[in-house]
Amino acid sequence: MDSHETRLDQWGYSVRTSSDGCISAINSFYDQVLNYGRQRSVILQAPLLDAKCVLANTLAAHFLSVSDRSLASTHLSAAQSRLEYASEYESAVFVAIWSLIKEDRDDEVALDMHLKLLKEFPRDLVSLKRAQVLCFYTGRPEVSLRLVEQVLPQNKEESYVYGMLSFPLLELGRMEEAEKAAKRGLEINKKDVWSQHNLCHVFQNDCHFKEAVEFMEGCSWSWSCCSSFMYTHNWWHVAVCYLEGHSPFESVLKIYDHHILEELQRTDAEPGEVYLNALGLLLRAYLRGKMTHIEDRLRTLANRLTDKSVWHSEWLLDVLALWALAISGEVNKAEELLKSIKSRFYDMSSEKQQKLQRALSLAEAMYEYGNGNFSNVYELLGPNFEANNCKVIGASDEQLEVFDEVWLCVLLGTGHASKAIEEIKKKIKKRERVPFLWRLLEKGFSMTGKGDSSSAAKENAIALEAACF
Repeated sequence: MDSHETRLDQWGYSVRTSSDGCISAINSFYDQVLNYGRQRSVILQAPLLDAKCVLANTLAAHFLSVSDRSLASTHLSAAQSRLEYASEYESAVFVAIWSLIKEDRDDEVALDMHLKLLKEFPRDLVSLKRAQVLCFYTGRPEVSLRLVEQVLPQNKEESYVYGMLSFPLLELGRMEEAEKAAKRGLEINKKDVWSQHNLCHVFQNDCHFKEAVEFMEGCSWSWSCCSSFMYTHNWWHVAVCYLEGHSPFESVLKIYDHHILEELQRTDAEPGEVYLNALGLLLRAYLRGKMTHIEDRLRTLANRLTDKSVWHSEWLLDVLALWALAISGEVNKAEELLKSIKSRFYDMSSEKQQKLQRALSLAEAMYEYGNGNFSNVYELLGPNFEANNCKVIGASDEQLEVFDEVWLCVLLGTGHASKAIEEIKKKIKKRERVPFLWRLLEKGFSMTGKGDSSSAAKENAIALEAACF
Protein backbone atom coordinates (compact mmCIF):
# COMPACT_ATOMS: atom_id res chain seq x y z
CA MET A 1 0.00 0.00 0.00
CA ASP A 2 1.14 3.52 -0.75
CA SER A 3 1.35 5.00 2.76
CA HIS A 4 0.48 8.43 1.34
CA GLU A 5 -2.66 7.37 -0.54
CA THR A 6 -5.76 8.95 0.97
CA ARG A 7 -9.53 8.76 0.89
CA LEU A 8 -12.02 11.23 2.37
CA ASP A 9 -14.50 10.10 5.01
CA GLN A 10 -18.04 11.46 5.09
CA TRP A 11 -16.93 14.49 7.08
CA GLY A 12 -14.52 15.34 4.26
CA TYR A 13 -11.42 14.58 6.35
CA SER A 14 -8.37 12.75 5.00
CA VAL A 15 -7.79 9.11 5.92
CA ARG A 16 -4.65 7.27 4.80
CA THR A 17 -5.96 4.17 3.04
CA SER A 18 -6.14 2.75 -0.45
CA SER A 19 -9.31 0.78 0.35
CA ASP A 20 -12.71 2.10 -0.66
CA GLY A 21 -14.22 -0.71 1.41
CA CYS A 22 -12.39 0.46 4.51
CA ILE A 23 -13.77 3.99 4.14
CA SER A 24 -17.23 2.59 3.47
CA ALA A 25 -17.10 0.58 6.72
CA ILE A 26 -15.94 3.66 8.65
CA ASN A 27 -18.77 5.76 7.23
CA SER A 28 -21.30 3.03 8.02
CA PHE A 29 -19.99 2.99 11.59
CA TYR A 30 -20.50 6.75 11.85
CA ASP A 31 -24.15 6.34 10.85
CA GLN A 32 -24.67 3.48 13.29
CA VAL A 33 -23.23 5.48 16.20
CA LEU A 34 -25.23 8.62 15.49
CA ASN A 35 -28.52 6.78 15.06
CA TYR A 36 -27.92 4.31 17.93
CA GLY A 37 -27.88 1.40 15.48
CA ARG A 38 -27.28 -2.20 16.45
CA GLN A 39 -24.71 -2.76 13.70
CA ARG A 40 -21.88 -0.74 15.20
CA SER A 41 -19.68 -3.84 14.86
CA VAL A 42 -19.38 -2.90 11.18
CA ILE A 43 -16.26 -0.98 12.24
CA LEU A 44 -14.47 -4.31 12.76
CA GLN A 45 -14.60 -4.81 8.98
CA ALA A 46 -12.52 -1.68 8.36
CA PRO A 47 -9.17 -3.00 9.70
CA LEU A 48 -9.82 -6.30 7.93
CA LEU A 49 -10.00 -4.40 4.67
CA ASP A 50 -6.94 -2.31 5.52
CA ALA A 51 -4.94 -3.54 8.49
CA LYS A 52 -2.61 -0.51 8.24
CA CYS A 53 -5.31 2.16 8.45
CA VAL A 54 -4.83 4.16 11.64
CA LEU A 55 -8.41 5.45 11.83
CA ALA A 56 -9.89 1.99 11.22
CA ASN A 57 -7.84 0.46 14.03
CA THR A 58 -8.45 3.39 16.39
CA LEU A 59 -12.23 3.29 15.99
CA ALA A 60 -12.23 -0.51 16.31
CA ALA A 61 -10.24 -0.19 19.54
CA HIS A 62 -12.81 2.19 21.00
CA PHE A 63 -15.69 -0.06 19.99
CA LEU A 64 -14.04 -3.08 21.64
CA SER A 65 -12.83 -1.27 24.75
CA VAL A 66 -15.85 -2.32 26.80
CA SER A 67 -16.30 -5.90 25.59
CA ASP A 68 -12.76 -7.08 24.82
CA ARG A 69 -9.95 -4.93 26.19
CA SER A 70 -7.26 -7.33 24.97
CA LEU A 71 -8.40 -7.11 21.35
CA ALA A 72 -8.95 -3.39 21.76
CA SER A 73 -5.33 -3.04 22.87
CA THR A 74 -4.20 -4.98 19.79
CA HIS A 75 -6.01 -2.56 17.49
CA LEU A 76 -4.72 0.45 19.40
CA SER A 77 -1.15 -0.84 19.10
CA ALA A 78 -1.65 -1.39 15.38
CA ALA A 79 -2.83 2.21 15.02
CA GLN A 80 0.03 3.56 17.11
CA SER A 81 2.62 1.71 15.04
CA ARG A 82 1.43 3.55 11.91
CA LEU A 83 0.99 7.05 13.36
CA GLU A 84 3.88 8.45 11.34
CA TYR A 85 1.86 7.72 8.18
CA ALA A 86 -1.47 9.01 9.54
CA SER A 87 -3.21 12.20 8.48
CA GLU A 88 -3.53 15.03 10.99
CA TYR A 89 -7.18 14.09 11.47
CA GLU A 90 -6.38 10.44 12.18
CA SER A 91 -3.68 11.41 14.64
CA ALA A 92 -6.08 13.72 16.50
CA VAL A 93 -8.72 10.99 16.74
CA PHE A 94 -6.10 8.52 17.97
CA VAL A 95 -4.97 10.83 20.77
CA ALA A 96 -8.56 11.56 21.82
CA ILE A 97 -9.58 7.90 21.90
CA TRP A 98 -6.36 6.79 23.56
CA SER A 99 -7.01 9.31 26.35
CA LEU A 100 -10.51 7.91 26.72
CA ILE A 101 -9.86 4.16 26.87
CA LYS A 102 -6.52 3.88 28.65
CA GLU A 103 -6.55 2.14 32.04
CA ASP A 104 -5.72 5.21 34.14
CA ARG A 105 -8.06 7.55 32.29
CA ASP A 106 -8.22 11.14 33.44
CA ASP A 107 -11.66 12.48 32.51
CA GLU A 108 -10.42 16.06 32.28
CA VAL A 109 -7.61 15.12 29.91
CA ALA A 110 -9.98 13.06 27.76
CA LEU A 111 -12.38 15.99 27.53
CA ASP A 112 -9.56 18.38 26.70
CA MET A 113 -8.34 16.11 23.90
CA HIS A 114 -11.83 15.99 22.43
CA LEU A 115 -12.21 19.75 22.71
CA LYS A 116 -8.96 20.18 20.82
CA LEU A 117 -9.98 17.62 18.20
CA LEU A 118 -13.33 19.30 17.61
CA LYS A 119 -11.77 22.74 17.28
CA GLU A 120 -9.60 21.46 14.43
CA PHE A 121 -12.17 19.08 12.91
CA PRO A 122 -15.64 20.40 13.82
CA ARG A 123 -17.56 18.22 11.37
CA ASP A 124 -16.65 15.01 13.19
CA LEU A 125 -19.98 14.37 14.92
CA VAL A 126 -18.95 10.92 16.15
CA SER A 127 -16.15 12.49 18.17
CA LEU A 128 -18.70 14.99 19.45
CA LYS A 129 -20.94 12.09 20.49
CA ARG A 130 -18.04 10.41 22.34
CA ALA A 131 -17.31 13.63 24.20
CA GLN A 132 -20.96 14.14 25.09
CA VAL A 133 -21.22 10.58 26.42
CA LEU A 134 -18.22 11.31 28.65
CA CYS A 135 -19.94 14.49 29.85
CA PHE A 136 -23.09 12.50 30.59
CA TYR A 137 -21.26 9.95 32.72
CA THR A 138 -19.43 12.67 34.63
CA GLY A 139 -22.53 14.82 35.18
CA ARG A 140 -21.44 17.83 33.12
CA PRO A 141 -24.27 18.95 30.84
CA GLU A 142 -22.88 22.50 30.65
CA VAL A 143 -19.69 21.19 29.01
CA SER A 144 -21.74 18.98 26.70
CA LEU A 145 -23.67 22.04 25.55
CA ARG A 146 -20.50 24.06 25.06
CA LEU A 147 -19.08 21.30 22.85
CA VAL A 148 -22.05 21.14 20.52
CA GLU A 149 -22.40 24.93 20.31
CA GLN A 150 -18.72 25.04 19.31
CA VAL A 151 -19.32 22.89 16.21
CA LEU A 152 -22.87 23.93 15.33
CA PRO A 153 -21.89 26.63 12.78
CA GLN A 154 -20.14 24.00 10.63
CA ASN A 155 -23.02 21.48 10.88
CA LYS A 156 -26.23 23.47 10.45
CA GLU A 157 -27.67 21.09 7.86
CA GLU A 158 -26.93 17.92 9.84
CA SER A 159 -29.93 16.44 11.64
CA TYR A 160 -27.90 14.62 14.27
CA VAL A 161 -26.29 17.80 15.60
CA TYR A 162 -29.68 19.11 16.71
CA GLY A 163 -30.42 16.04 18.78
CA MET A 164 -27.00 16.48 20.38
CA LEU A 165 -27.87 20.14 21.00
CA SER A 166 -31.28 19.29 22.45
CA PHE A 167 -30.17 16.83 25.12
CA PRO A 168 -27.85 19.05 27.21
CA LEU A 169 -30.46 21.80 26.95
CA LEU A 170 -32.93 19.34 28.51
CA GLU A 171 -30.48 18.51 31.26
CA LEU A 172 -30.04 22.20 32.01
CA GLY A 173 -33.80 22.79 32.20
CA ARG A 174 -33.98 24.89 29.03
CA MET A 175 -37.05 23.09 27.71
CA GLU A 176 -38.24 25.51 25.06
CA GLU A 177 -34.82 25.59 23.42
CA ALA A 178 -34.53 21.81 23.70
CA GLU A 179 -37.90 21.37 21.99
CA LYS A 180 -36.93 23.72 19.19
CA ALA A 181 -33.65 21.88 18.58
CA ALA A 182 -35.30 18.44 18.59
CA LYS A 183 -37.97 19.57 16.13
CA ARG A 184 -35.30 21.04 13.85
CA GLY A 185 -33.51 17.70 13.85
CA LEU A 186 -36.73 15.90 12.93
CA GLU A 187 -37.44 18.39 10.13
CA ILE A 188 -34.20 17.27 8.51
CA ASN A 189 -34.55 13.58 9.35
CA LYS A 190 -37.78 12.22 10.83
CA LYS A 191 -35.99 8.95 11.73
CA ASP A 192 -33.47 10.65 14.03
CA VAL A 193 -34.19 8.57 17.15
CA TRP A 194 -32.22 10.84 19.48
CA SER A 195 -34.29 13.86 18.49
CA GLN A 196 -37.43 11.74 18.89
CA HIS A 197 -36.26 10.74 22.36
CA ASN A 198 -35.52 14.33 23.35
CA LEU A 199 -38.89 15.62 22.18
CA CYS A 200 -40.52 12.93 24.31
CA HIS A 201 -38.54 14.28 27.29
CA VAL A 202 -40.10 17.70 26.67
CA PHE A 203 -43.62 16.25 26.53
CA GLN A 204 -43.03 14.33 29.75
CA ASN A 205 -41.59 17.33 31.55
CA ASP A 206 -44.70 19.32 30.59
CA CYS A 207 -46.98 16.43 31.70
CA HIS A 208 -48.31 16.00 28.16
CA PHE A 209 -48.35 12.25 28.59
CA LYS A 210 -50.97 11.44 25.95
CA GLU A 211 -49.17 13.54 23.35
CA ALA A 212 -45.87 11.87 24.26
CA VAL A 213 -47.32 8.38 23.83
CA GLU A 214 -48.98 9.23 20.52
CA PHE A 215 -45.80 10.83 19.22
CA MET A 216 -43.49 8.01 20.30
CA GLU A 217 -45.76 5.19 19.20
CA GLY A 218 -46.02 6.96 15.86
CA CYS A 219 -42.21 6.93 15.63
CA SER A 220 -41.74 3.36 16.88
CA TRP A 221 -41.61 1.90 13.37
CA SER A 222 -38.16 3.50 13.05
CA TRP A 223 -36.70 1.78 16.14
CA SER A 224 -36.35 -1.79 14.86
CA CYS A 225 -32.71 -1.27 13.89
CA CYS A 226 -31.79 0.48 17.15
CA SER A 227 -29.39 -0.88 19.76
CA SER A 228 -30.80 -2.68 22.79
CA PHE A 229 -30.41 0.47 24.85
CA MET A 230 -32.15 2.85 22.47
CA TYR A 231 -34.93 0.43 21.54
CA THR A 232 -35.83 -0.43 25.14
CA HIS A 233 -35.18 3.09 26.41
CA ASN A 234 -37.60 4.68 23.98
CA TRP A 235 -40.22 2.11 24.94
CA TRP A 236 -39.37 2.79 28.60
CA HIS A 237 -40.31 6.42 28.01
CA VAL A 238 -43.67 5.34 26.54
CA ALA A 239 -44.33 3.05 29.51
CA VAL A 240 -43.43 5.80 32.01
CA CYS A 241 -45.88 8.14 30.27
CA TYR A 242 -48.63 5.53 30.62
CA LEU A 243 -47.69 5.13 34.28
CA GLU A 244 -47.48 8.83 35.12
CA GLY A 245 -50.68 9.53 33.21
CA HIS A 246 -52.43 6.84 35.28
CA SER A 247 -53.47 4.79 32.27
CA PRO A 248 -54.51 1.15 32.77
CA PHE A 249 -51.52 -0.72 34.15
CA GLU A 250 -51.97 -3.39 31.48
CA SER A 251 -50.56 -0.85 29.00
CA VAL A 252 -47.38 -0.63 31.06
CA LEU A 253 -47.04 -4.40 31.41
CA LYS A 254 -47.60 -4.90 27.69
CA ILE A 255 -44.66 -2.64 26.90
CA TYR A 256 -42.51 -4.30 29.55
CA ASP A 257 -43.24 -7.81 28.26
CA HIS A 258 -43.19 -7.18 24.51
CA HIS A 259 -40.82 -4.27 23.98
CA ILE A 260 -38.36 -4.43 26.86
CA LEU A 261 -37.90 -7.93 28.22
CA GLU A 262 -38.55 -9.56 24.84
CA GLU A 263 -35.44 -7.78 23.54
CA LEU A 264 -33.39 -10.36 25.47
CA GLN A 265 -34.49 -13.03 23.01
CA ARG A 266 -32.43 -11.43 20.25
CA THR A 267 -29.04 -12.96 19.62
CA ASP A 268 -27.47 -9.50 19.34
CA ALA A 269 -29.08 -8.12 22.51
CA GLU A 270 -27.06 -6.21 25.09
CA PRO A 271 -28.55 -7.59 28.35
CA GLY A 272 -27.25 -4.91 30.70
CA GLU A 273 -28.93 -2.15 28.71
CA VAL A 274 -32.22 -4.05 28.78
CA TYR A 275 -32.00 -4.67 32.53
CA LEU A 276 -31.35 -0.97 33.15
CA ASN A 277 -34.59 0.09 31.46
CA ALA A 278 -36.57 -2.83 32.89
CA LEU A 279 -35.51 -2.05 36.45
CA GLY A 280 -36.17 1.66 36.08
CA LEU A 281 -39.74 0.86 35.08
CA LEU A 282 -40.37 -1.79 37.75
CA LEU A 283 -39.13 0.49 40.53
CA ARG A 284 -41.60 3.18 39.49
CA ALA A 285 -44.38 0.59 39.39
CA TYR A 286 -43.42 -0.67 42.84
CA LEU A 287 -43.58 2.85 44.30
CA ARG A 288 -47.11 3.17 42.91
CA GLY A 289 -48.29 0.07 44.76
CA LYS A 290 -48.17 -2.36 41.85
CA MET A 291 -46.03 -5.04 43.54
CA THR A 292 -48.65 -7.77 43.10
CA HIS A 293 -48.64 -7.10 39.34
CA ILE A 294 -44.86 -7.11 38.95
CA GLU A 295 -43.65 -9.51 41.64
CA ASP A 296 -43.04 -12.47 39.31
CA ARG A 297 -41.43 -10.26 36.70
CA LEU A 298 -39.19 -8.66 39.31
CA ARG A 299 -38.13 -12.02 40.71
CA THR A 300 -37.29 -13.28 37.21
CA LEU A 301 -35.23 -10.18 36.53
CA ALA A 302 -33.47 -10.40 39.89
CA ASN A 303 -32.48 -13.97 39.09
CA ARG A 304 -30.78 -12.72 35.93
CA LEU A 305 -28.99 -10.05 37.95
CA THR A 306 -27.21 -12.68 40.04
CA ASP A 307 -24.97 -13.09 36.98
CA LYS A 308 -21.87 -11.09 37.93
CA SER A 309 -20.97 -10.46 34.30
CA VAL A 310 -23.53 -7.65 34.19
CA TRP A 311 -22.27 -5.98 37.36
CA HIS A 312 -20.32 -2.71 37.19
CA SER A 313 -21.08 -1.92 33.57
CA GLU A 314 -22.92 1.21 34.74
CA TRP A 315 -23.47 2.85 38.11
CA LEU A 316 -27.18 3.28 37.41
CA LEU A 317 -27.61 -0.43 36.71
CA ASP A 318 -25.74 -1.38 39.89
CA VAL A 319 -27.86 0.99 41.99
CA LEU A 320 -31.11 -0.40 40.60
CA ALA A 321 -29.87 -3.98 40.84
CA LEU A 322 -29.16 -3.59 44.56
CA TRP A 323 -32.81 -2.75 45.16
CA ALA A 324 -34.11 -5.52 42.90
CA LEU A 325 -31.89 -8.22 44.41
CA ALA A 326 -32.67 -7.21 47.98
CA ILE A 327 -36.42 -6.89 47.62
CA SER A 328 -36.64 -10.17 45.69
CA GLY A 329 -34.96 -12.14 48.45
CA GLU A 330 -31.53 -12.38 46.82
CA VAL A 331 -30.10 -10.61 49.86
CA ASN A 332 -26.74 -12.42 49.81
CA LYS A 333 -26.19 -11.44 46.20
CA ALA A 334 -27.24 -7.87 46.93
CA GLU A 335 -24.76 -7.74 49.78
CA GLU A 336 -22.06 -9.21 47.57
CA LEU A 337 -22.75 -6.62 44.87
CA LEU A 338 -22.61 -3.79 47.41
CA LYS A 339 -19.32 -5.07 48.81
CA SER A 340 -17.92 -5.23 45.29
CA ILE A 341 -19.05 -1.67 44.58
CA LYS A 342 -17.39 -0.46 47.77
CA SER A 343 -14.19 -2.35 46.99
CA ARG A 344 -13.97 -0.73 43.56
CA PHE A 345 -14.76 2.66 45.09
CA TYR A 346 -12.00 2.46 47.68
CA ASP A 347 -9.50 1.44 45.00
CA MET A 348 -10.13 4.75 43.23
CA SER A 349 -8.08 7.89 43.67
CA SER A 350 -9.26 10.28 46.37
CA GLU A 351 -10.31 12.70 43.64
CA LYS A 352 -12.57 10.13 41.99
CA GLN A 353 -13.92 9.04 45.37
CA GLN A 354 -14.93 12.60 46.08
CA LYS A 355 -16.77 12.86 42.76
CA LEU A 356 -18.56 9.54 43.28
CA GLN A 357 -19.39 9.78 46.99
CA ARG A 358 -23.03 10.61 46.27
CA ALA A 359 -23.22 7.61 43.93
CA LEU A 360 -21.95 5.30 46.67
CA SER A 361 -24.41 6.74 49.20
CA LEU A 362 -27.27 6.23 46.76
CA ALA A 363 -26.16 2.64 46.14
CA GLU A 364 -26.08 1.93 49.88
CA ALA A 365 -29.48 3.59 50.28
CA MET A 366 -31.11 1.49 47.56
CA TYR A 367 -29.71 -1.66 49.14
CA GLU A 368 -31.29 -0.62 52.44
CA TYR A 369 -34.52 0.35 50.70
CA GLY A 370 -34.77 -3.08 49.13
CA ASN A 371 -34.35 -4.58 52.59
CA GLY A 372 -37.09 -2.34 54.01
CA ASN A 373 -34.76 -0.37 56.27
CA PHE A 374 -36.29 3.07 55.74
CA SER A 375 -34.52 4.66 58.71
CA ASN A 376 -31.15 3.64 57.27
CA VAL A 377 -32.15 5.09 53.88
CA TYR A 378 -33.00 8.39 55.55
CA GLU A 379 -29.67 8.45 57.37
CA LEU A 380 -27.76 7.74 54.16
CA LEU A 381 -29.56 10.26 51.96
CA GLY A 382 -30.11 12.92 54.58
CA PRO A 383 -32.97 15.43 54.90
CA ASN A 384 -31.97 17.48 51.85
CA PHE A 385 -31.46 14.79 49.22
CA GLU A 386 -31.84 15.81 45.57
CA ALA A 387 -31.50 13.08 42.97
CA ASN A 388 -30.37 15.64 40.41
CA ASN A 389 -27.10 15.89 42.33
CA CYS A 390 -26.40 12.25 41.40
CA LYS A 391 -25.86 12.74 37.66
CA VAL A 392 -22.46 11.07 38.04
CA ILE A 393 -24.21 7.67 38.06
CA GLY A 394 -24.91 8.25 34.36
CA ALA A 395 -28.61 9.04 34.39
CA SER A 396 -30.86 11.65 32.85
CA ASP A 397 -33.17 13.83 34.93
CA GLU A 398 -36.03 11.53 33.97
CA GLN A 399 -34.13 8.44 35.10
CA LEU A 400 -33.07 10.13 38.35
CA GLU A 401 -36.58 11.25 39.20
CA VAL A 402 -37.48 7.81 40.55
CA PHE A 403 -34.91 8.23 43.33
CA ASP A 404 -36.61 11.45 44.39
CA GLU A 405 -39.84 9.45 44.55
CA VAL A 406 -38.10 6.84 46.71
CA TRP A 407 -36.88 9.60 49.02
CA LEU A 408 -40.36 11.12 49.34
CA CYS A 409 -41.80 7.71 50.25
CA VAL A 410 -39.00 7.23 52.79
CA LEU A 411 -39.73 10.64 54.34
CA LEU A 412 -43.36 9.64 54.79
CA GLY A 413 -42.39 6.16 55.98
CA THR A 414 -40.07 7.52 58.66
CA GLY A 415 -42.49 10.09 60.02
CA HIS A 416 -40.97 13.18 58.36
CA ALA A 417 -44.33 14.15 56.92
CA SER A 418 -43.88 17.94 57.16
CA LYS A 419 -40.60 17.75 55.23
CA ALA A 420 -42.24 15.45 52.70
CA ILE A 421 -45.13 17.90 52.19
CA GLU A 422 -42.67 20.72 51.60
CA GLU A 423 -40.77 18.74 48.97
CA ILE A 424 -43.88 17.33 47.29
CA LYS A 425 -45.30 20.83 46.89
CA LYS A 426 -42.10 21.90 45.12
CA LYS A 427 -42.48 19.04 42.68
CA ILE A 428 -46.16 19.68 42.08
CA LYS A 429 -45.34 23.31 41.30
CA LYS A 430 -43.21 22.05 38.42
CA ARG A 431 -45.36 19.07 37.37
CA GLU A 432 -48.88 19.55 38.67
CA ARG A 433 -50.51 16.93 36.45
CA VAL A 434 -48.87 13.86 38.02
CA PRO A 435 -51.52 11.99 40.07
CA PHE A 436 -48.90 10.09 42.08
CA LEU A 437 -47.55 13.32 43.59
CA TRP A 438 -51.03 14.33 44.72
CA ARG A 439 -51.50 10.92 46.32
CA LEU A 440 -48.27 11.40 48.25
CA LEU A 441 -49.41 14.86 49.29
CA GLU A 442 -52.73 13.42 50.42
CA LYS A 443 -50.89 10.95 52.62
CA GLY A 444 -48.60 13.62 54.04
CA PHE A 445 -51.48 15.89 55.01
CA SER A 446 -53.32 12.94 56.54
CA MET A 447 -50.27 12.08 58.66
CA THR A 448 -50.10 15.64 59.99
CA GLY A 449 -53.79 15.76 60.84
CA LYS A 450 -54.71 18.23 58.10
CA GLY A 451 -57.90 16.54 56.97
CA ASP A 452 -59.21 19.30 54.72
CA SER A 453 -55.91 19.63 52.88
CA SER A 454 -55.72 15.86 52.55
CA SER A 455 -59.19 15.75 51.04
CA ALA A 456 -58.34 18.52 48.59
CA ALA A 457 -55.19 16.68 47.47
CA LYS A 458 -57.25 13.50 47.08
CA GLU A 459 -59.80 15.30 44.90
CA ASN A 460 -57.01 16.59 42.64
CA ALA A 461 -55.57 13.08 42.37
CA ILE A 462 -58.95 11.58 41.50
CA ALA A 463 -59.60 14.22 38.84
CA LEU A 464 -56.23 13.59 37.20
CA GLU A 465 -56.66 9.82 37.40
CA ALA A 466 -60.06 10.11 35.75
CA ALA A 467 -58.46 11.97 32.85
CA CYS A 468 -56.25 8.97 32.01
CA PHE A 469 -55.93 7.89 28.40
